[in-house]
Amino acid sequence: MKLTIIGLGLIGGSMAKDLKKSNFATEIVGVDANPAHQKEALKLGLVDRIEEFNDALKQTDLVIIAIPVDKILTVLPHVLDLIDANTTVTDVGSTKKVICNAVKDHPKRGNFVPSHPMSGTENFGPRAAIENLFEGKISIICDHQQSKPQHLALVEKMYQALGMDIAYMTSDEQDHTTAYVSHLPHVTSFALANTVLNKQKRKIIFDLASGGFQSTVRLAKSSPEMWVPIFRQNKEYVIESLAAYIKNLEEMKSAIEDESSDKLLKLVQDATKIREVLDKKNPYLIKRERKIVKLYTR
Repeated sequence: MKLTIIGLGLIGGSMAKDLKKSNFATEIVGVDANPAHQKEALKLGLVDRIEEFNDALKQTDLVIIAIPVDKILTVLPHVLDLIDANTTVTDVGSTKKVICNAVKDHPKRGNFVPSHPMSGTENFGPRAAIENLFEGKISIICDHQQSKPQHLALVEKMYQALGMDIAYMTSDEQDHTTAYVSHLPHVTSFALANTVLNKQKRKIIFDLASGGFQSTVRLAKSSPEMWVPIFRQNKEYVIESLAAYIKNLEEMKSAIEDESSDKLLKLVQDATKIREVLDKKNPYLIKRERKIVKLYTR
């Protein structure tokens, strides 16, 4: 199994670590536009060698595109142009509808399996790569009916090797769902960071910041080059999720202003129910030995 990974940052590098450890791939070739990332990936042993874009796509079994979503729009069609008929291609971008539409009429669309592993950290670059980043998490595969069975099967096998379960959604459902559970948390974290940065008059405000602030604002340390294109590509659903969030903030603000009301207590009590939701086992995922599950949002 020859594996080519385009983009050697957190996701691409972490996939390389675990796919090598699990013996899923016998050879991993890396492609990255940043020379410093190339050297670092080699030094860290994430890949066996670095190759130029065109050469890396020759006689490879699987191509993983792990770069910012705006770059995927340009790179993916070229990858499909250059691969042979038996090569499988997947991407790991956080948005899917725009990317899928970009290649919907490509002659090798069947070789492409759009996917989104739901895992990550706020760190980036080859040094951010860690083992077991994906273990026990869910990867979304989108529009799988448009992928040829043999290519779909290989990507499913790859995510099994990473220890992930698989959910199947349309690209539109994926974008809608992740707008709330992934994109909105990042927007709000960036906004919180700006709020405090604009307010602070002395450094002491950050010295006083405790775990609550640190955990809430952690995502604001994420790569702007990765997240700005995500917000733009998923603009419709990110705005929708922001509008719902702002409505809840206004409701909370009003309840705090009205000291005579019990509404604030009820709002906070209602919010704590999230513990029950997050701690409850998903009925689709109880049988982990199955690994591949069908999860529909509608």
